[in-house]
Order: sequence, then C-alpha cells, then structure tokens
Amino acid sequence: MRSADRAVHTRRTTVLILLPPSESKRPGGRGRSALDIEGLRFPSLSDARRTTADALVVHSRSDDAEAAAKSLGVPPTLVGELAANAVLYEAPVMPAIDRYTGVLYDALDAPTLPTEARRHLGRTVAIHSAVFGPVGALDRIPDYRMSAASRLPGVRLRTLWAEAVTSALNEVPGPLIDLRSESYAALGPLGERDDAVFVRVVAESDDGRRRALNHFNKHAKGLLVRAYALDRPRVRSVAGFVTWAASAGIRMEYAADHEVLLVVG
Repeated sequence: MRSADRAVHTRRTTVLILLPPSESKRPGGRGRSALDIEGLRFPSLSDARRTTADALVVHSRSDDAEAAAKSLGVPPTLVGELAANAVLYEAPVMPAIDRYTGVLYDALDAPTLPTEARRHLGRTVAIHSAVFGPVGALDRIPDYRMSAASRLPGVRLRTLWAEAVTSALNEVPGPLIDLRSESYAALGPLGERDDAVFVRVVAESDDGRRRALNHFNKHAKGLLVRAYALDRPRVRSVAGFVTWAASAGIRMEYAADHEVLLVVG
C-alpha cells in the first residue's frame, strides 16, 4: 500500500459491507497518480477490470458521441462527461469513498471522518463499481461515467462479472452485509453463504405500516455506514452487526433468509 490512508487487508475475520456506487462523482484527483488496477482490492478481478476499462475507453472515444452516450445511459446534456472515460488510465485518482457523491455518500460524508474512522472503512467496506467491480473504500480510482445498466460493445457485464465477483466475495472470511442496489447485486451475487445478507430499507409509519423506500433508502444507508465508521465496532457476524446497530440507535430486523430490514421512521 502506498499511503497511510489505505488499509492493509488481512485474513482476520471481520464484516465486509458492500455499497453501491453513485452516478454522480467528484471530479479531479490528488497529485499525479493514475489508476493502478493491480493495486485494487480483490486482485482476482484484474482481468475483468481491464476488459471493461479497455472497452469503455474505446467506446467513449467513438466519433459518434451521442450514440456512445446513449448506450452508456448518459443524458444528451452530459455527453461531455464521456471525456473522463476516454482518459481513464491517465486521469488523476482519489479514494473511492471520496470519489462518489449523491444521496448515500453525502449522508456518509467520508471526507469529514477522522483518520481512524476512514481506516476502518478501508478494512471493512467495498464499493461495487460497474467498471472495476468491488473495490476497497480507500482504493484510488479515476472519475468515470458508467453504470450497471450501461451497454458496452462486445462486453456483457453480467456474464463478465457475476461469477468472478461471487468467487472473489466467497474468499472473504467474514460476514457480508450487502447494501448494494439490486442491479449491482446482480453483477456479483452473494452466493449460498449463511453469513451473507441483503439489506432492504423500509419506512414504518405511526400505525405500524411499512413501505419500501426509493430515494431516501440511500440516505439511510449512508447514515448507517457513517455511524459504523465512527463507532468502529468489532463485528464478526451478521448477528453482531445487527446488535451493534441497535446499540447505535439503528433498527435492523431479520426478515427472509439472507435478508435484513433497515427500518426508518
């Protein structure tokens, strides 16, 4: 690892929280460093990362920028953002947890966290990028524009990623807490693990009725991970994570097999 801001990953049993990325990102980076695919967490994914990144760079340099933007799900008014993809390998980088913005990451507010809290995120949080697969929270990545719904010529994202990501996650010795959206979970299913759960966010009204949250579920996830980073609990099981959440005033409940509810309201 090349700086104190990047955590050393060990085989010690501890929880791994999986986060979705965000369409919106903070531009730029720090220093003159560039993308180091080999240095990202889960090195077994390096080949898939190169395949996706190479295809994205070529596609984003297409003479038909509007067609490229459409296939990547980029609105016509934001076609200029393809320029970031075109220089993916040369662009400046920053920790993934700082790169992403939007509702979840604004609530998490990682740049304001103390150093030890950030290191804790580096050990225990991964963010699932459509380009790079799951990366460590402190892994340094460039700005880009691509999502799980994007279409790349010659690359079927689910075919490329699903089995490889599942295999990489199965090597994680501790429990998995999956806060990803369903579209990103499909790019790397948890597999048949008793110690892996998918988290759904629901709102509970005064009369006890519950409903799924859309936009605001991201806010709840961001607050959950911020509290986790600040508390730095030693969690080694799903039950331990749920118990810690209760102690932090966060309500989590077991639902179906391999599913936990995060209850707000």
